[in-house]
Amino acid sequence: MARNSAQDNPLAPVTIAVGQEDLLLDRAVREVVVAARAADADTDVRDLTSDQLQPGTLAELTSPSLFAERKVVVVRNAQDLSADTIKDVKAYLGAPAEEITLVLLHAGAAKGKGLLDAARKAGAREVACPKMTKPADRLAFVRSEFRALGRSATPEACQALVDSIGSDLRELASAVTQLVSDIEGTIDEAVVGRYYTGRAEASSFTVADRAVEGRAAEALEALRWSLATGVAPVMITSALAQGVRAIGKLSSARGGRPADLARELGMPPWKIDRVRQQMRGWTPDGVSVALRAVAEADAGVKGGGDDPEYALEKAVVAIARAARVRRG
Repeated sequence: MARNSAQDNPLAPVTIAVGQEDLLLDRAVREVVVAARAADADTDVRDLTSDQLQPGTLAELTSPSLFAERKVVVVRNAQDLSADTIKDVKAYLGAPAEEITLVLLHAGAAKGKGLLDAARKAGAREVACPKMTKPADRLAFVRSEFRALGRSATPEACQALVDSIGSDLRELASAVTQLVSDIEGTIDEAVVGRYYTGRAEASSFTVADRAVEGRAAEALEALRWSLATGVAPVMITSALAQGVRAIGKLSSARGGRPADLARELGMPPWKIDRVRQQMRGWTPDGVSVALRAVAEADAGVKGGGDDPEYALEKAVVAIARAARVRRG
């Protein structure tokens, strides 16, 4: 979980989000943007990658405005900034502009450490966003997600969710949100089991399993049944993403016993065995194609398209085709 420093004001002149956990980095940015827009609904947000912030760009973005508008400037992968741009940022840290919040996202490694040290020395607000590699950390994350939503879940339910979903924090957070939305009262292991280890034809994971196995017709049938019975489209894209990523992870891992691979990849041993059966013949190119299809579907179901159902159907067909290449 992101842990804030003592200076816990999202509107501090400078925030540094340090780590490599994408979900936590995105949440750190969102927290600042939400606070800024609460103070001024017309806040201008500039979200830049390191290559977009060239020497002189920061000065332009932070120069005084005739309209005195509030602005948030986000710089992603700040560790990759050029030497000249780092000089600009360090100079800015000494005299930040009013009504402007600078957010630097930094991986936290040795690269670009000088910029990170300078930001800390200048008193920047810091949000830790570490990669969660230990099962215990992911379990604590799930518990905190339930608490943040004001709901109770038994320890067994939290463990079952981590065992079923795996190491992807976005998917874990999405699963918690879905359970809280659908279930009243305390969420227990039986509830998690119904959703993620045995929701019959309506399971989003049934859709994913059939798709990565190359069984397009069955995957489409399961998809339509899932949607008809109220499964949220975002849960289906989450399951598709998990299925394809699992194949990618296992195909690039060294051989070994399921228990060893489970520790290395953050999957339960039973899932290692299932993915091994599903991945036979998958190629790296096929995984890339499938991941792009999932990304497009995810954008489609989150407002980027007019028809979430069609976006999901396209993704299912694309994934099944990528899987069938192995059988050609």
